[in-house]
Amino acid sequence: MKSLPLRLYALVWWLALPLVLGRLWWLGRQQSGYRQHIGERLGFYQAPPAAPLIWIHAVSVGETRAAQPLIEQLLQSYPQHHILLSHMTPTGRATGRLLFASEARLHQVYLPYDTCWMSRRFLRHFQPQLCVLMETEVWPSLIAACSDQQVPVALVNARLSERSLRRAQRFESLLGQAARQITLVAAQTQQDAQRLRLMGARRVEVSGSMKFDIAPPPAMLAAGAALRAQIGPRPVLLCASTREEEEALLLAVFQKQRAALPADLLLMIVPRHPQRFAQVAQLIEAQGMLLTRRSALAQAQLPPATQVLLGDTMGELFTYYAACDLAFIGGSLLPLGGQNLIEAFACGKPVLIGPHTFNFAQISEDAVLAGAARRVDDAEDLFAQAARLLASDLLRTQMGSAALAFAAREQGATQRTVAMLSPMIQVAER
Repeated sequence: MKSLPLRLYALVWWLALPLVLGRLWWLGRQQSGYRQHIGERLGFYQAPPAAPLIWIHAVSVGETRAAQPLIEQLLQSYPQHHILLSHMTPTGRATGRLLFASEARLHQVYLPYDTCWMSRRFLRHFQPQLCVLMETEVWPSLIAACSDQQVPVALVNARLSERSLRRAQRFESLLGQAARQITLVAAQTQQDAQRLRLMGARRVEVSGSMKFDIAPPPAMLAAGAALRAQIGPRPVLLCASTREEEEALLLAVFQKQRAALPADLLLMIVPRHPQRFAQVAQLIEAQGMLLTRRSALAQAQLPPATQVLLGDTMGELFTYYAACDLAFIGGSLLPLGGQNLIEAFACGKPVLIGPHTFNFAQISEDAVLAGAARRVDDAEDLFAQAARLLASDLLRTQMGSAALAFAAREQGATQRTVAMLSPMIQVAER
Protein backbone atom coordinates (compact mmCIF):
# COMPACT_ATOMS: atom_id res chain seq x y z
CA MET A 1 0.00 0.00 0.00
CA LYS A 2 1.29 3.45 -0.88
CA SER A 3 2.17 5.76 2.01
CA LEU A 4 0.34 9.06 2.43
CA PRO A 5 3.38 11.15 1.37
CA LEU A 6 3.71 9.06 -1.79
CA ARG A 7 -0.02 9.44 -2.52
CA LEU A 8 0.25 13.22 -2.12
CA TYR A 9 3.37 13.27 -4.31
CA ALA A 10 1.54 11.33 -7.03
CA LEU A 11 -1.43 13.70 -6.79
CA VAL A 12 0.85 16.72 -7.24
CA TRP A 13 2.33 15.11 -10.34
CA TRP A 14 -1.10 14.53 -11.88
CA LEU A 15 -2.22 18.09 -11.10
CA ALA A 16 1.00 19.50 -12.57
CA LEU A 17 1.00 17.28 -15.66
CA PRO A 18 -0.75 19.79 -17.99
CA LEU A 19 1.82 22.43 -17.00
CA VAL A 20 4.67 19.94 -17.44
CA LEU A 21 3.49 19.03 -20.94
CA GLY A 22 3.06 22.71 -21.77
CA ARG A 23 6.61 23.42 -20.66
CA LEU A 24 7.79 20.50 -22.79
CA TRP A 25 6.16 22.06 -25.84
CA TRP A 26 7.61 25.47 -24.91
CA LEU A 27 11.15 24.06 -24.66
CA GLY A 28 10.60 22.49 -28.05
CA ARG A 29 10.69 25.95 -29.64
CA GLN A 30 14.47 25.99 -29.29
CA GLN A 31 15.17 22.26 -29.11
CA SER A 32 12.86 20.14 -31.26
CA GLY A 33 13.79 16.96 -29.38
CA TYR A 34 11.48 17.99 -26.55
CA ARG A 35 8.51 17.53 -28.90
CA GLN A 36 9.53 14.03 -29.96
CA HIS A 37 8.62 10.71 -28.30
CA ILE A 38 6.09 12.41 -26.00
CA GLY A 39 4.19 9.13 -25.68
CA GLU A 40 7.23 7.61 -23.96
CA ARG A 41 7.15 10.32 -21.31
CA LEU A 42 3.60 9.14 -20.53
CA GLY A 43 4.52 5.44 -20.40
CA PHE A 44 3.70 4.27 -23.93
CA TYR A 45 6.40 2.35 -25.84
CA GLN A 46 7.10 0.19 -28.84
CA ALA A 47 7.54 -3.57 -28.41
CA PRO A 48 10.45 -4.33 -26.04
CA PRO A 49 13.51 -6.30 -27.21
CA ALA A 50 13.24 -10.08 -26.81
CA ALA A 51 16.17 -10.34 -24.42
CA PRO A 52 16.81 -9.93 -20.69
CA LEU A 53 17.27 -6.24 -19.94
CA ILE A 54 19.59 -4.32 -17.64
CA TRP A 55 18.06 -0.88 -17.34
CA ILE A 56 20.22 2.22 -16.80
CA HIS A 57 18.71 5.66 -16.26
CA ALA A 58 20.95 8.60 -17.20
CA VAL A 59 18.95 11.80 -17.06
CA SER A 60 21.05 14.04 -19.32
CA VAL A 61 24.45 14.53 -20.98
CA GLY A 62 26.71 14.28 -17.93
CA GLU A 63 25.08 11.16 -16.55
CA THR A 64 25.04 9.53 -20.00
CA ARG A 65 28.75 10.12 -20.48
CA ALA A 66 29.43 8.85 -16.97
CA ALA A 67 27.48 5.67 -17.76
CA GLN A 68 29.53 4.91 -20.88
CA PRO A 69 32.25 2.74 -19.26
CA LEU A 70 29.63 0.93 -17.15
CA ILE A 71 27.48 0.14 -20.19
CA GLU A 72 30.49 -1.08 -22.17
CA GLN A 73 31.56 -3.34 -19.31
CA LEU A 74 28.05 -4.74 -18.77
CA LEU A 75 27.64 -5.48 -22.47
CA GLN A 76 30.93 -7.35 -22.39
CA SER A 77 30.25 -9.20 -19.15
CA TYR A 78 26.64 -10.17 -19.98
CA PRO A 79 26.50 -10.98 -23.72
CA GLN A 80 23.00 -12.49 -23.39
CA HIS A 81 21.59 -9.19 -22.07
CA HIS A 82 20.54 -5.98 -23.75
CA ILE A 83 20.84 -2.54 -22.19
CA LEU A 84 17.82 -0.26 -21.86
CA LEU A 85 19.12 3.32 -21.54
CA SER A 86 16.55 5.90 -20.44
CA HIS A 87 16.85 9.69 -20.32
CA MET A 88 14.89 12.81 -19.46
CA THR A 89 16.46 15.31 -21.90
CA PRO A 90 16.92 15.22 -25.69
CA THR A 91 20.59 16.16 -25.26
CA GLY A 92 21.09 13.11 -23.04
CA ARG A 93 19.38 10.93 -25.63
CA ALA A 94 21.46 12.43 -28.45
CA THR A 95 24.64 11.81 -26.45
CA GLY A 96 23.70 8.17 -25.92
CA ARG A 97 22.93 7.79 -29.61
CA LEU A 98 26.34 9.26 -30.47
CA LEU A 99 28.24 7.08 -27.99
CA PHE A 100 26.51 3.81 -28.91
CA ALA A 101 25.57 4.35 -32.55
CA SER A 102 26.82 0.91 -33.61
CA GLU A 103 25.60 -1.07 -30.58
CA ALA A 104 22.59 -3.18 -31.56
CA ARG A 105 22.09 -4.39 -27.98
CA LEU A 106 21.41 -0.92 -26.61
CA HIS A 107 17.92 0.62 -26.73
CA GLN A 108 17.04 4.21 -25.80
CA VAL A 109 13.79 5.62 -24.42
CA TYR A 110 12.56 8.50 -22.29
CA LEU A 111 11.69 7.66 -18.70
CA PRO A 112 8.02 8.39 -17.99
CA TYR A 113 7.07 11.08 -15.52
CA ASP A 114 7.25 9.94 -11.92
CA THR A 115 3.69 8.81 -11.30
CA CYS A 116 2.95 5.36 -9.93
CA TRP A 117 0.75 4.40 -12.89
CA MET A 118 3.33 5.37 -15.50
CA SER A 119 6.18 3.74 -13.56
CA ARG A 120 4.29 0.48 -13.22
CA ARG A 121 3.42 0.53 -16.91
CA PHE A 122 7.09 1.08 -17.80
CA LEU A 123 8.18 -1.86 -15.62
CA ARG A 124 5.46 -4.20 -16.92
CA HIS A 125 6.38 -3.35 -20.51
CA PHE A 126 10.15 -3.81 -20.30
CA GLN A 127 10.44 -6.20 -17.31
CA PRO A 128 14.05 -5.21 -16.52
CA GLN A 129 16.08 -7.47 -14.29
CA LEU A 130 17.84 -4.55 -12.65
CA CYS A 131 17.35 -0.78 -12.40
CA VAL A 132 20.57 1.29 -12.30
CA LEU A 133 20.13 4.98 -11.52
CA MET A 134 23.04 7.31 -12.28
CA GLU A 135 24.44 9.82 -9.77
CA THR A 136 21.56 11.75 -8.15
CA GLU A 137 18.36 10.30 -9.55
CA VAL A 138 16.01 9.33 -6.71
CA TRP A 139 12.44 9.08 -8.05
CA PRO A 140 10.01 8.07 -5.26
CA SER A 141 7.20 6.59 -7.39
CA LEU A 142 9.60 4.74 -9.65
CA ILE A 143 11.56 3.25 -6.75
CA ALA A 144 8.32 2.25 -4.99
CA ALA A 145 7.10 0.53 -8.18
CA CYS A 146 10.42 -1.31 -8.49
CA SER A 147 10.11 -2.45 -4.89
CA ASP A 148 6.54 -3.68 -5.49
CA GLN A 149 7.61 -5.63 -8.58
CA GLN A 150 10.83 -6.92 -6.94
CA VAL A 151 13.17 -5.17 -9.37
CA PRO A 152 16.39 -4.39 -7.47
CA VAL A 153 17.49 -0.75 -7.65
CA ALA A 154 21.09 0.45 -7.59
CA LEU A 155 22.15 4.10 -7.38
CA VAL A 156 25.68 4.21 -8.84
CA ASN A 157 28.34 6.86 -9.27
CA ALA A 158 26.25 8.45 -6.55
CA ARG A 159 26.93 11.89 -5.16
CA LEU A 160 25.06 14.06 -2.70
CA SER A 161 26.12 17.54 -1.64
CA GLU A 162 25.45 19.04 1.79
CA ARG A 163 22.95 21.39 0.17
CA SER A 164 21.09 18.51 -1.51
CA LEU A 165 21.07 16.54 1.75
CA ARG A 166 19.46 19.45 3.58
CA ARG A 167 16.80 19.70 0.87
CA ALA A 168 16.16 15.95 0.97
CA GLN A 169 15.81 15.97 4.76
CA ARG A 170 12.96 18.47 4.47
CA PHE A 171 11.05 15.76 2.60
CA GLU A 172 12.31 12.83 4.68
CA SER A 173 8.95 11.04 4.74
CA LEU A 174 9.05 10.83 0.94
CA LEU A 175 12.74 10.78 -0.09
CA GLY A 176 13.88 8.91 3.01
CA GLN A 177 11.42 6.12 2.23
CA ALA A 178 12.72 6.00 -1.37
CA ALA A 179 16.33 5.88 -0.18
CA ARG A 180 15.55 2.99 2.17
CA GLN A 181 14.07 1.01 -0.76
CA ILE A 182 17.27 1.27 -2.83
CA THR A 183 19.06 -2.08 -2.85
CA LEU A 184 22.59 -0.74 -3.30
CA VAL A 185 24.29 2.65 -3.38
CA ALA A 186 27.77 2.93 -4.92
CA ALA A 187 29.03 6.37 -3.85
CA GLN A 188 31.81 8.40 -5.41
CA THR A 189 33.48 9.41 -2.13
CA GLN A 190 33.36 8.64 1.59
CA GLN A 191 31.72 12.04 2.13
CA ASP A 192 29.00 11.24 -0.41
CA ALA A 193 28.51 7.84 1.24
CA GLN A 194 28.03 9.37 4.67
CA ARG A 195 25.48 11.88 3.39
CA LEU A 196 23.58 9.15 1.52
CA ARG A 197 23.40 7.11 4.74
CA LEU A 198 22.00 10.15 6.54
CA MET A 199 19.42 10.41 3.77
CA GLY A 200 18.28 6.88 4.63
CA ALA A 201 20.14 4.53 2.28
CA ARG A 202 20.91 1.22 3.96
CA ARG A 203 23.63 -0.46 1.92
CA VAL A 204 26.19 2.14 0.83
CA GLU A 205 29.64 1.35 -0.53
CA VAL A 206 32.34 3.60 -1.99
CA SER A 207 33.26 2.91 -5.60
CA GLY A 208 34.92 6.14 -6.79
CA SER A 209 33.84 8.07 -9.86
CA MET A 210 33.38 6.18 -13.13
CA LYS A 211 34.13 9.39 -15.01
CA PHE A 212 37.82 8.72 -14.40
CA ASP A 213 37.46 5.56 -16.51
CA ILE A 214 36.42 7.48 -19.62
CA ALA A 215 39.36 7.69 -22.03
CA PRO A 216 39.41 10.55 -24.55
CA PRO A 217 38.33 9.04 -27.88
CA PRO A 218 41.24 9.09 -30.38
CA ALA A 219 38.96 10.60 -33.02
CA MET A 220 38.19 13.56 -30.73
CA LEU A 221 41.86 14.04 -29.87
CA ALA A 222 42.60 14.10 -33.60
CA ALA A 223 39.77 16.60 -34.12
CA GLY A 224 41.24 18.71 -31.31
CA ALA A 225 44.64 18.70 -32.98
CA ALA A 226 42.99 19.73 -36.26
CA LEU A 227 41.10 22.54 -34.52
CA ARG A 228 44.32 23.72 -32.90
CA ALA A 229 45.98 23.80 -36.32
CA GLN A 230 43.10 25.98 -37.55
CA ILE A 231 43.58 28.33 -34.58
CA GLY A 232 47.34 28.56 -34.97
CA PRO A 233 49.99 29.27 -32.30
CA ARG A 234 48.03 31.86 -30.29
CA PRO A 235 47.25 31.00 -26.63
CA VAL A 236 43.80 29.51 -25.98
CA LEU A 237 41.79 29.79 -22.76
CA LEU A 238 38.80 27.44 -22.77
CA CYS A 239 35.76 28.21 -20.61
CA ALA A 240 33.96 24.86 -20.66
CA SER A 241 30.41 23.98 -19.59
CA THR A 242 29.55 27.57 -18.71
CA ARG A 243 26.15 28.29 -17.25
CA GLU A 244 23.66 31.14 -17.50
CA GLU A 245 25.03 34.52 -16.32
CA GLU A 246 28.60 33.21 -16.20
CA GLU A 247 29.34 34.12 -19.80
CA ALA A 248 28.40 37.77 -19.19
CA LEU A 249 30.84 37.90 -16.25
CA LEU A 250 33.61 36.27 -18.27
CA LEU A 251 33.17 38.54 -21.27
CA ALA A 252 33.04 41.72 -19.19
CA VAL A 253 36.26 40.89 -17.34
CA PHE A 254 37.94 39.68 -20.53
CA GLN A 255 37.28 43.10 -22.04
CA LYS A 256 38.36 44.92 -18.89
CA GLN A 257 41.65 43.06 -18.44
CA ARG A 258 42.73 42.84 -22.08
CA ALA A 259 45.85 44.96 -21.41
CA ALA A 260 47.07 42.43 -18.81
CA LEU A 261 46.41 39.40 -21.01
CA PRO A 262 48.37 38.05 -23.98
CA ALA A 263 47.53 40.32 -26.90
CA ASP A 264 46.53 37.43 -29.14
CA LEU A 265 44.64 35.42 -26.50
CA LEU A 266 41.69 33.46 -27.90
CA LEU A 267 38.78 32.96 -25.53
CA MET A 268 36.91 29.75 -26.36
CA ILE A 269 33.47 29.45 -24.70
CA VAL A 270 31.45 26.21 -24.69
CA PRO A 271 28.06 26.66 -22.97
CA ARG A 272 26.73 23.73 -20.98
CA HIS A 273 23.31 23.70 -22.67
CA PRO A 274 22.97 23.79 -26.47
CA GLN A 275 19.70 25.73 -26.37
CA ARG A 276 21.76 28.71 -25.13
CA PHE A 277 24.22 28.81 -28.06
CA ALA A 278 22.37 31.61 -29.83
CA GLN A 279 21.91 33.59 -26.61
CA VAL A 280 25.65 33.42 -25.84
CA ALA A 281 26.50 34.45 -29.40
CA GLN A 282 24.34 37.54 -28.89
CA LEU A 283 26.14 38.33 -25.61
CA ILE A 284 29.52 38.16 -27.34
CA GLU A 285 28.42 40.39 -30.20
CA ALA A 286 26.81 42.85 -27.74
CA GLN A 287 30.24 43.29 -26.16
CA GLY A 288 31.56 44.32 -29.56
CA MET A 289 33.86 41.30 -29.78
CA LEU A 290 34.74 39.52 -33.00
CA LEU A 291 33.05 36.13 -32.85
CA THR A 292 33.50 32.93 -34.83
CA ARG A 293 31.23 29.94 -34.31
CA ARG A 294 32.78 26.49 -34.34
CA SER A 295 29.85 25.25 -36.43
CA ALA A 296 30.67 27.80 -39.15
CA LEU A 297 34.44 27.27 -39.14
CA ALA A 298 34.41 24.01 -41.14
CA GLN A 299 37.97 23.36 -42.40
CA ALA A 300 38.99 27.01 -42.73
CA GLN A 301 41.64 28.80 -40.71
CA LEU A 302 40.32 30.82 -37.81
CA PRO A 303 40.28 34.50 -38.80
CA PRO A 304 43.21 36.14 -36.95
CA ALA A 305 40.96 38.96 -35.68
CA THR A 306 38.64 36.51 -33.87
CA GLN A 307 38.55 37.22 -30.14
CA VAL A 308 36.00 34.58 -29.08
CA LEU A 309 35.43 31.13 -30.56
CA LEU A 310 31.99 29.83 -29.57
CA GLY A 311 31.83 26.05 -29.18
CA ASP A 312 28.30 25.60 -30.50
CA THR A 313 28.51 21.88 -31.33
CA MET A 314 27.34 18.84 -29.39
CA GLY A 315 29.56 16.00 -28.18
CA GLU A 316 32.90 17.70 -28.80
CA LEU A 317 34.06 18.62 -25.31
CA PHE A 318 37.14 16.37 -25.54
CA THR A 319 37.93 18.11 -28.86
CA TYR A 320 37.85 21.52 -27.19
CA TYR A 321 40.01 20.33 -24.29
CA ALA A 322 42.54 18.89 -26.73
CA ALA A 323 42.72 22.23 -28.58
CA CYS A 324 43.25 24.51 -25.56
CA ASP A 325 46.22 25.51 -23.39
CA LEU A 326 44.25 26.04 -20.19
CA ALA A 327 40.70 25.19 -19.14
CA PHE A 328 38.27 26.87 -16.77
CA ILE A 329 35.36 24.63 -15.70
CA GLY A 330 32.04 26.46 -15.61
CA GLY A 331 29.18 26.32 -13.16
CA SER A 332 31.65 27.31 -10.45
CA LEU A 333 31.83 31.12 -10.62
CA LEU A 334 28.25 31.35 -9.36
CA PRO A 335 26.66 29.09 -6.69
CA LEU A 336 25.68 26.39 -9.19
CA GLY A 337 27.89 23.60 -7.87
CA GLY A 338 30.37 23.25 -10.73
CA GLN A 339 30.59 20.82 -13.64
CA ASN A 340 32.65 17.73 -14.42
CA LEU A 341 36.37 18.57 -14.43
CA ILE A 342 37.62 15.02 -14.99
CA GLU A 343 37.55 15.16 -18.80
CA ALA A 344 40.05 18.03 -18.74
CA PHE A 345 42.37 15.99 -16.52
CA ALA A 346 42.11 13.03 -18.89
CA CYS A 347 43.42 15.32 -21.66
CA GLY A 348 46.31 16.46 -19.48
CA LYS A 349 45.15 20.07 -19.26
CA PRO A 350 45.73 22.48 -16.35
CA VAL A 351 42.41 23.46 -14.81
CA LEU A 352 40.96 26.51 -13.08
CA ILE A 353 37.81 26.22 -10.96
CA GLY A 354 35.70 28.83 -9.21
CA PRO A 355 34.70 28.91 -5.53
CA HIS A 356 31.41 26.98 -5.97
CA THR A 357 32.13 23.30 -6.60
CA PHE A 358 29.83 21.62 -4.09
CA ASN A 359 28.60 19.10 -6.69
CA PHE A 360 32.18 17.84 -7.04
CA ALA A 361 33.54 18.93 -3.67
CA GLN A 362 35.93 16.09 -2.83
CA ILE A 363 37.27 15.62 -6.36
CA SER A 364 37.86 19.38 -6.63
CA GLU A 365 39.73 19.54 -3.32
CA ASP A 366 41.80 16.47 -4.16
CA ALA A 367 42.67 17.89 -7.58
CA VAL A 368 43.83 21.19 -6.06
CA LEU A 369 45.97 19.30 -3.52
CA ALA A 370 47.43 17.18 -6.33
CA GLY A 371 48.46 20.30 -8.26
CA ALA A 372 46.13 19.47 -11.17
CA ALA A 373 43.79 22.40 -10.56
CA ARG A 374 43.82 25.89 -9.09
CA ARG A 375 40.88 27.60 -7.44
CA VAL A 376 40.00 31.19 -8.33
CA ASP A 377 37.95 33.63 -6.26
CA ASP A 378 36.00 35.29 -9.06
CA ALA A 379 36.17 36.21 -12.76
CA GLU A 380 38.88 38.83 -12.17
CA ASP A 381 41.06 36.30 -10.36
CA LEU A 382 40.37 33.75 -13.11
CA PHE A 383 41.89 35.94 -15.82
CA ALA A 384 44.75 37.04 -13.55
CA GLN A 385 45.73 33.44 -12.85
CA ALA A 386 45.18 32.52 -16.50
CA ALA A 387 47.63 35.25 -17.54
CA ARG A 388 50.30 33.88 -15.19
CA LEU A 389 49.83 30.31 -16.38
CA LEU A 390 49.74 31.23 -20.06
CA ALA A 391 53.04 33.08 -19.55
CA SER A 392 54.76 29.95 -18.19
CA ASP A 393 55.10 26.79 -20.27
CA LEU A 394 56.75 25.15 -17.25
CA LEU A 395 53.82 25.76 -14.89
CA ARG A 396 51.28 24.52 -17.43
CA THR A 397 53.35 21.41 -18.15
CA GLN A 398 53.65 20.65 -14.44
CA MET A 399 49.91 21.05 -13.91
CA GLY A 400 49.12 18.98 -17.02
CA SER A 401 51.35 16.15 -15.80
CA ALA A 402 49.73 16.32 -12.37
CA ALA A 403 46.30 16.18 -14.06
CA LEU A 404 47.16 13.00 -15.96
CA ALA A 405 48.62 11.39 -12.83
CA PHE A 406 45.58 12.36 -10.76
CA ALA A 407 43.17 10.93 -13.35
CA ALA A 408 45.16 7.67 -13.61
CA ARG A 409 45.29 7.28 -9.82
CA GLU A 410 41.50 7.52 -9.49
CA GLN A 411 40.59 4.94 -12.15
CA GLY A 412 38.89 1.61 -11.44
CA ALA A 413 35.41 2.65 -10.29
CA THR A 414 33.71 0.89 -13.20
CA GLN A 415 35.15 -2.51 -12.33
CA ARG A 416 34.25 -2.04 -8.67
CA THR A 417 30.70 -1.03 -9.61
CA VAL A 418 30.18 -4.01 -11.93
CA ALA A 419 31.42 -6.31 -9.17
CA MET A 420 28.78 -4.82 -6.85
CA LEU A 421 26.01 -5.16 -9.44
CA SER A 422 26.85 -8.70 -10.56
CA PRO A 423 25.23 -10.55 -7.62
CA MET A 424 22.02 -8.60 -8.23
CA ILE A 425 21.94 -9.64 -11.89
CA GLN A 426 22.70 -13.24 -11.00
CA VAL A 427 19.88 -13.30 -8.44
CA ALA A 428 17.53 -11.95 -11.09
CA GLU A 429 18.55 -14.70 -13.51
CA ARG A 430 17.82 -17.58 -11.13
